[in-house]
Amino acid sequence: MHIYRDGAVRALDGLDLSLEPGERVALVGQNGSGKTTLVRHLNGLLRPAAGRVVVDGIDAAGLHVAQLARRVGLVFQDPDRQIFAGSVRAEVEFGPRNLRFSDAQRGAAVEEALAAVGLAEEADTNPYDLGGSRRKLLALASVLAMGTPVLILDEPTTGQDLRGVARVRQVIESAHAAGRTVVAISHDMRFVAEMFERVVVLRAGRVILDGPPAEVFAERSWPLLQSTFLEPSLAARAGARLGLGSTPTDASLIAALVSEPRP
Repeated sequence: MHIYRDGAVRALDGLDLSLEPGERVALVGQNGSGKTTLVRHLNGLLRPAAGRVVVDGIDAAGLHVAQLARRVGLVFQDPDRQIFAGSVRAEVEFGPRNLRFSDAQRGAAVEEALAAVGLAEEADTNPYDLGGSRRKLLALASVLAMGTPVLILDEPTTGQDLRGVARVRQVIESAHAAGRTVVAISHDMRFVAEMFERVVVLRAGRVILDGPPAEVFAERSWPLLQSTFLEPSLAARAGARLGLGSTPTDASLIAALVSEPRP
């Protein structure tokens, strides 16, 4: 449980959720449903008013934020709340340096993270000379370089063009292939359906749906989604209309549309 404003707002209320190592999990729900509050408990930025948060089998109450930072990396929705260094390279180096990576480890981690987000050529640039979307990718790189077992992304595709979204997708796929747990908050239902194996829907600080995308976005679940002001993606609606299920591929949609009789 987490309570804001002197007890007036219960941001999390009776929430019970377990994440398995290596999972890709999306958290969805309307603004104020508790998504960001939840993930900030995982790295110790917030502490529960009641109940427990267990990270890697350890009660987080007994760990400092710096200790949790070795296990859980969180990329904020607003990169300007996370960026402070005078150059792109210094920003990405900060985490590995504080985790006491060796010089060789730190250098490799920084170069790999910058390459992953497409900022290798901007290493000496002041972060505030980058546009907003690329500052967001820089914040992602700064967390990637820390190599945490858990990677949390808060609205990672917001403000990104197609190339930026493609980089975010590749980061998620690479992290998953490396065995890292990836948790993302997103309002982009197509992105959620395509990139995550599990979707958790929150409403008023509670879990109301939890399952694979094919179940969460199935037509029978639409009323629950709508109760938290979410709409299934256009692909899910088209899939239901064409009998292709709730997570159709682009190829299957095109094939079905081409073959559908015209009136």
